[in-house]
Amino acid sequence: MPKQTVAEQYVDLLARAGVHRMYGVVGDSLNPVVDAIRRHDALEWVQVRHEEVAAFAAGAEAQLTGRLAACAGSCGPGNLHLINGLFDAHRSMAPVLALAAQIPSGEIGTGYFQETHPDRLFEECSHYSELISSPRQMPRVVQTAIQHAVGRRGVSVVALPGDIAAENSPVGGAELAMPLDRPAVRPADQELTRLTELVDAAETVTVFCGRGVAGAHAEVMAFAEKVKAPVGHALRGKEHIQYDNPYDVGMSGLLGYGAAYEAMHECDLLLLLGTDFPYTDFLPRHVRTVQIDVQPERLGRRTQLDFAVWGDVRETLRCLIPAVQEKPSRRFLDRMLDRHVHALEGAVGAYTRNVDKHTPIHPEYVAAVLDEEAADDAVFTVDTGMCCVWAARYLTPNGRRRILGSFVHGSMANALPQAIGAQFLDRTRQVVSLSGDGGFSMLMGDFLTLVQYGLPVKVVVFNNSSLGMVDLEMMVDGLPPYGTGYPHTDFAAIATAAGARGIRVEKPTEVRDALRAAFAHDGPALVDVVTDPNALAIPPKITSEQLTGFALSASRTVLTGGVGRMIQLARANVRNVPRP
Repeated sequence: MPKQTVAEQYVDLLARAGVHRMYGVVGDSLNPVVDAIRRHDALEWVQVRHEEVAAFAAGAEAQLTGRLAACAGSCGPGNLHLINGLFDAHRSMAPVLALAAQIPSGEIGTGYFQETHPDRLFEECSHYSELISSPRQMPRVVQTAIQHAVGRRGVSVVALPGDIAAENSPVGGAELAMPLDRPAVRPADQELTRLTELVDAAETVTVFCGRGVAGAHAEVMAFAEKVKAPVGHALRGKEHIQYDNPYDVGMSGLLGYGAAYEAMHECDLLLLLGTDFPYTDFLPRHVRTVQIDVQPERLGRRTQLDFAVWGDVRETLRCLIPAVQEKPSRRFLDRMLDRHVHALEGAVGAYTRNVDKHTPIHPEYVAAVLDEEAADDAVFTVDTGMCCVWAARYLTPNGRRRILGSFVHGSMANALPQAIGAQFLDRTRQVVSLSGDGGFSMLMGDFLTLVQYGLPVKVVVFNNSSLGMVDLEMMVDGLPPYGTGYPHTDFAAIATAAGARGIRVEKPTEVRDALRAAFAHDGPALVDVVTDPNALAIPPKITSEQLTGFALSASRTVLTGGVGRMIQLARANVRNVPRP
């Protein structure tokens, strides 16, 4: 077998682990690895403009596939740029292996040019972060890093000096096993027995779902049917549980809508399924609560539990459904479904009233039309801020669509980079970035990456010339908005100058045609929609202190946010679910 360099062996290990591309910016200490990729048949180097984009793109790819993805940065400032995207990937449980190239090994510890210590710097946003200081550490360190990323669902970081990467790796290095699939985790029998007793003892049960219900839709529906439970969800649970759900009562939290809050507070027993819901003020304090999660460290860290169950949601429900008794009354379920419809009907007018005459354009209307025009299997990437509100309330899941965002880390500027990773996975699948003008302009340079690779991402910019969510935060705290405005910018002209299709929309009657033209375009396109900066959305439940603060500073129109096609689903649920 011919000798390999450390860099070549690193690339081979990534290919064995199923990695197809590495996102990054080439340079100095990273050059041996990039050259090894150039000569490798199975791996592609994706040149981005900013390493933060590389980490976000890899994280998006990993979230969509569940498989390992990779990114890289050169020594010092290069790999430091990765850190924000890696934090997001780690907190999103995305298996990502990041290569942090390092200065020459003999110079480490001397204050050399661009010297940092990535093996220390990345500890907080990784399960594993280690420096390779000798070729003899290959391949074990890299394989250990892969196992941590895949097995524990998160980030691993390998720091590799450029001179070590260029050396020959030892002949006959250990070939360690690399399991790439996670096992299912079933609770112990005594836990299932106690859980069954709690469900049977409760007259009314509510289910609240997070991202951990992915793949368990059928089981959640079967359980809800048997115990007559309303089903609410967090934002990350929306795409996995809201569709084909006759028990849906909406979403709780800062972006919530519908009757989920009431259903959680008025039941006898609340089941938290696969959710690490962080907003404790929205969780009940005087309701018996059970949490089921495959990550044991998450059990009970948001609210006091009456019982904690360590297990996959799907496997746990498969064991629980035949064990629990069927509840005879659906009075509580029907009451919550009715309340859900009434709550949505109260908000629906926000985007239907005089939309053809309202300029600047209602952002709710843009989101509603986008939901109607987008493909049934589209991937939506959503910027943090008001775009999250419109996505939560208007994008209709169907089991095939995917919705990605920085929903745990809460970073600005995530949508465009995540769209890059999503589109590289499948150039034939529609990928739509819902970008705020603030988030888009922050990493706007990587719009050029779309043009360079011909990625047909469609970027919809909600251009209100402000940081809308920050405006709302200030107003709720009784402060006048300050430092949140931007000068009016024609992003469509910038897109056109970059070589993409740019479409400027200033009238509501132009929205639908503009979106259709962008979707029909064979290549990257940007739709720059001038939206109303006065259109903000408030959560369904706010404290009296927040309301007072908001009233003190409210010089703008605050809209309830609307609900899009969800009102139709809710009405159908009330009509179609059989009554006793």
